[in-house]
Amino acid sequence: MARNAKVDEDRVVGALPWNERLSYGASDFACSFTFSLIGTYLMYFYTDVFGITAGAVGTLMLVARIIDAFDGPFWGVMIDHTHTKWGKSRPFLLWFNAPFAIFTVLCFTTPDLPMFWKIVWAYVTYIGIDVLYSAVNIPLTSILPSMTENSDERVLLSTIRSLFSNFGGTLISVIALPLVGLFGGGNNQRGFFLLAVMAAVVFFVIYLVVFANLREHVQTEQSQKPLPIKESLKALKSNWPWVIVIVLNFVYWLGMQTKGQVTIYFFKYNLGRPGLVSFALLFNAIGLVSVFLTPRVVIKFGKKKTLLGGLMISVIGQLLMGAGAAMLNIPIIIAGIVIGNFGNGFVGALIAVLLADAVDYGEWKNGVRAEGIVTSASSFTAKFGMGIGGAISGLLLAWGHYIPNKTQPASALFAIEANYIWVPMLALIISFILILFYKLTPDKEREMSAYLTKKHFREKNKEN
Repeated sequence: MARNAKVDEDRVVGALPWNERLSYGASDFACSFTFSLIGTYLMYFYTDVFGITAGAVGTLMLVARIIDAFDGPFWGVMIDHTHTKWGKSRPFLLWFNAPFAIFTVLCFTTPDLPMFWKIVWAYVTYIGIDVLYSAVNIPLTSILPSMTENSDERVLLSTIRSLFSNFGGTLISVIALPLVGLFGGGNNQRGFFLLAVMAAVVFFVIYLVVFANLREHVQTEQSQKPLPIKESLKALKSNWPWVIVIVLNFVYWLGMQTKGQVTIYFFKYNLGRPGLVSFALLFNAIGLVSVFLTPRVVIKFGKKKTLLGGLMISVIGQLLMGAGAAMLNIPIIIAGIVIGNFGNGFVGALIAVLLADAVDYGEWKNGVRAEGIVTSASSFTAKFGMGIGGAISGLLLAWGHYIPNKTQPASALFAIEANYIWVPMLALIISFILILFYKLTPDKEREMSAYLTKKHFREKNKEN
């Protein structure tokens, strides 16, 4: 019994086996491999392959995010109300695996329909994939504070997750267009459909492995039973770290989405070099370097300074890209992409960690541990930001009189450049300002962690 108690205490401290660490990372490889395909290429697929106008696509993404305003909190409440032999967050990885994979394929299916029904099809499938993405991705964030209480271990887990996520997103971005050509043999509709089938199968298999390996080790009195909505909302009271993180999440991903989904437009129309799209997206892998460095940098400088540094580096990258765009100088643009992606790696690696800290803060401050409702806001705000970014992209293209597969007027070229360079740069600057107000210091984190570790260990021993 004493030996088992020691194992439990070690797990509270944070000693997780590598199969769990790697499985946690693999989960976001699967998510990024599929959802980056949607985020990077779906708008182009709609306008240049499926034949929907840019204005209609922008409206679709805006409407989808209004609907999406409800699904993030919904899944958070569902997680807090779930109590199974598998835990609270983990079951969702199994239950919604297949539905998400199916809708991934449906998003890139092109039924022969009149324009009105094409738009209806796009609405149903796009909203469906958004809702289901929350169902499979929110649990990845909500399970983190249940895997370990140790701050350093959380940084390591989030780093591994970000490494896998960056690799998955980069991989699909780079291979997508070559595979469309290979699978389709000149038929882009068929090529995108078969690419989506491949991505869906990869996702389905990996998520089965992830479900089998992850465990929820941090068990509290509240985690052993469903948590009423009214009670879970108390975790948000005066939880200012949570407020800053969710606003950051919205602004940051708005900028990243406008940039990501017009990459192919920028190289195809502004630079006249569509063949460089995969090459440019390959440099997303630069973020792997900064993600890998994140734990060491955090130990030396702390989470706040690391985030600020990453955001500043990203701003410099965007400025360099702007200079390259003005001169139509591809090497300068590529240099800006490299620098920007290096900075973004630090940001992506730490957002989930700050959310896990917000879960702890809510319990420490208000006595309520509500992983679902606290972390679900992350998915909601990220997706809402991506949706607004998508709407901005589509509406700017419509304003610029963009016409698919034609020589673009100056107004359309400006709209594409604004989406790719200036909107993301503004989002990064606002994100930097937000983090200046983040004041959860390392000393406060240690005090909070020590208190909660003792509290949870007492509760566990009380149960036994």
